Amino acid sequence: MTMFFYHDFEQPIEALDRELESLQEEKSAGRPASGTPALGAAERLIRPVDERIRKLDAELAGKKQEIYGNLSPWQRVQMARHPMRPTVQQMMTHIVDDFVELHGDRCFGDDQAVITGIGRIDGKTAVMAVQAKGKGTQENLRRNFGMSHPEGYRKARRMFEMAERFGCPVVTLIDTPGAYPGLAAEERGQAEAIAVNLMALSDLAVPVISVIVSEGGSGGALGLGVADRIYMLENAIYSVISPEGCAAILWKDAARAQEAASALKMTADELLKLGIIDGVIPEPLGGAHRGLESAAAEIRRTLQAAMTELSREPLDRMRDSRRARFRRYGAA
Repeated sequence: MTMFFYHDFEQPIEALDRELESLQEEKSAGRPASGTPALGAAERLIRPVDERIRKLDAELAGKKQEIYGNLSPWQRVQMARHPMRPTVQQMMTHIVDDFVELHGDRCFGDDQAVITGIGRIDGKTAVMAVQAKGKGTQENLRRNFGMSHPEGYRKARRMFEMAERFGCPVVTLIDTPGAYPGLAAEERGQAEAIAVNLMALSDLAVPVISVIVSEGGSGGALGLGVADRIYMLENAIYSVISPEGCAAILWKDAARAQEAASALKMTADELLKLGIIDGVIPEPLGGAHRGLESAAAEIRRTLQAAMTELSREPLDRMRDSRRARFRRYGAA
């Protein structure tokens, strides 16, 4: 039986999923062996099961549309953090061809929370900088749960400078709750590393495209996210602070995170209306974890279109537009 994790609001879907899988197993058990003439008893068993499966499929599709078509901001947060949601590195294999990873910041170390390198998208060479979470405890510890150290941002900046030298577009895939707030990271210049990245990306004379895949948290996301085109997956979130952090600061009560999620306007559809992002990338019904290849294909198509569009724009105008875009954020 397929194992899925279900949030509380997904419980009606879980019940239908379980029933459907049970019927499919029942049908499989009653089917004659391959190449054997169908037996009357087996046929009589399978036909009603087939009919029940068809009805249940239709009911399940309707229930998914009802639930996932009307998610609240807090439910979007839960979907973005879904334990089965694909990591950026899982998606990368379907987005980028011939990827070659390049390591290290040439200063301190090689931060595993940021993966950088060169690959091809639709035959066009692109420089990649992506934020990586892990699957399971060990990989999450190695990737520091997607929270970058200063050397991660400096590694990315090295890639940005290389992209400019060779005239390649930059693609960043963002998935982080925020930059790592530990003492060692602050001692090594966390704020300075992010600030220099903001300046470097603002001045970069090549196209920059960013996709927020799951979580885009605070300066940790912005350090890779100053771009000409910014897209979000349908169930991603993008905000200056987490709902829990916002609730703890405003109301001294992290339990009010659900209320904070609504106030922060952090979901893709809300940010599109505000003009913060340029587009929303659709996910399979039920989330990216229910169709990794489909979600990755949509990201790839979006990147292809953006690269083609930006390749026609004069570099000076593109750079000026990028700077002006971020200066408008928060203006009345």
